[in-house]
Amino acid sequence: MSKLFESIKINENIILKNRIIMSPMCQYSGEDGFPNDWHFQHYISRAVGNVSAIIQEATAVVPEGRISYGDLGIWKDEHIEAYQKIVSAIKKYDCVPGIQLAHAGRKASTDKPWLGSKHIPSNDEKGWQTVSSSSVPFNEGDEKPHELTIDEIKELITEWGKATERAIKAGYEILEIHGAHGYLVHQFLSPLINFRNDEYGGSFENRIRFILEILSEMKKYVSTQSIWVRLSASDWAEGGWDITETVELCKILKENGVEVID
Repeated sequence: MSKLFESIKINENIILKNRIIMSPMCQYSGEDGFPNDWHFQHYISRAVGNVSAIIQEATAVVPEGRISYGDLGIWKDEHIEAYQKIVSAIKKYDCVPGIQLAHAGRKASTDKPWLGSKHIPSNDEKGWQTVSSSSVPFNEGDEKPHELTIDEIKELITEWGKATERAIKAGYEILEIHGAHGYLVHQFLSPLINFRNDEYGGSFENRIRFILEILSEMKKYVSTQSIWVRLSASDWAEGGWDITETVELCKILKENGVEVID
């Protein structure tokens, strides 16, 4: 406990006043990716509560990357102004604003949790075609995700960079890549999900290529900001992503400028 309330220096530009950080928690309350008064109250009240940093909930880099139709997004410039209001208020309380940049992959296009979180097929007005590293659905009976082509992967990486640029314009100082929880980045990392036979599948080096290329693209826009990565340390399943691979990836991420692993 003695360290909990001590400040910690993340880099030359970011010093957290204590070690208490609010993790990203989806609210499923947005519309067309935009935050509203609910989000403002949700985040500002935690800043008032004296956390040192807030990582905003999974914020989709493209519309199809949302877990549900109620998720936040940052895929268009119009989103920037709405987030600036939240960010400026957070900063008033000596709290560092962060954002988790995400894509749900095959786990996208679901209903809200309190409505059952069921998969919504692409022919429903509230649903869309999901994508993944391979065309294997998350649940038996779900619509199959589209296996991303090389060109589509490159396009997504570019969109991650654009989302980074928008986040920085909105004022976020921490930019977290969501590489956990079975979402798209994890769908490339895990051999239980990734059945590709090209440069993005198979070996460890190939399976981590997607996240490393996302990181490289984001760094084109980053100056004083800090890049973090959230990982699931293990699939807890034989033949899956495991702690050994996580440790190895963490070393590589650190070498490439990532400052915190979550």
